[in-house]
Amino acid sequence: MTLVVGYSPTRADRSPLDLGTTLARSIGTDLLVVAVVPAPWPTTVPGPSDREYRAWTKSEGERAVTEARALLDDEDGDSVTTEVVAVPGRSVAATLEDQAKKVAAGMVIVGSAEHGMMGRVVVGSTADRLLHSSPIPVAVATRGFRAPQEGRVTRATCSFRADEASHSALERTAEICAQTGASLRVVTFGVLGQQMYPPEVRGEHQILDAFVTDTSKAQDAAVAALPGGGEDVETLVATGRDWPEALGQLDWQDSDVLVVGSSPTGILARVFIGTNATRIVRHSPVPAVVVPR
Repeated sequence: MTLVVGYSPTRADRSPLDLGTTLARSIGTDLLVVAVVPAPWPTTVPGPSDREYRAWTKSEGERAVTEARALLDDEDGDSVTTEVVAVPGRSVAATLEDQAKKVAAGMVIVGSAEHGMMGRVVVGSTADRLLHSSPIPVAVATRGFRAPQEGRVTRATCSFRADEASHSALERTAEICAQTGASLRVVTFGVLGQQMYPPEVRGEHQILDAFVTDTSKAQDAAVAALPGGGEDVETLVATGRDWPEALGQLDWQDSDVLVVGSSPTGILARVFIGTNATRIVRHSPVPAVVVPR
């Protein structure tokens, strides 16, 4: 199961490379690193400016490939089999999806936008497009993400909201954790004033108590249905006045990833990240993986 990594030839951002090698090493698979360069406009008879543009895009691609290979050698050595290619395209997201389809990839990995808080997932235009259209899981590195040499994912935190999509995400996350030896943590995030409650529930404390009780029962049932009865799976409910506070209730390690299921309102068998899932991903202090339902 090849993993496709998008590398920007203009930013020299190594975070998706670091995340890609970490995930590939953890799963035991290879990487295809794709540097998307501008595609020349098709012309019947190319003029001097067209030829110059084609030469420029070719040189940009060659530079990006050399640069990415150097970063990979510096970070990883020879432990992950990696191919690096430059591919012309008019849309980075669409080109990554095409390359992923060609190699039957199991995941597309991209970095965060270059403007935003360091150490948080910052969803840029490429990630946003993939998070609303990809038929396979999409991983987004935190801004400035760095992985130690030979680093692996040691814990996956699955965001659980007791619907079909999060049940599916939990099952897939549990399978990967079993294969890689990573621990599994199941967490439901709640923000006061942004949940759906029966009209008879009154007062913030009653709302919080009802939410925690109902969610804990749903978590226990979902975990018990996992192979092996969910032994050693940690379950938590994290609440706050806003999403940063809710996510801040947990301890996070550098080797963690957050897994989120796509919205049930999306297109069948594709990622479509809903409003609350978007907020959770955008405030994640660790790389986030969004899986289609």
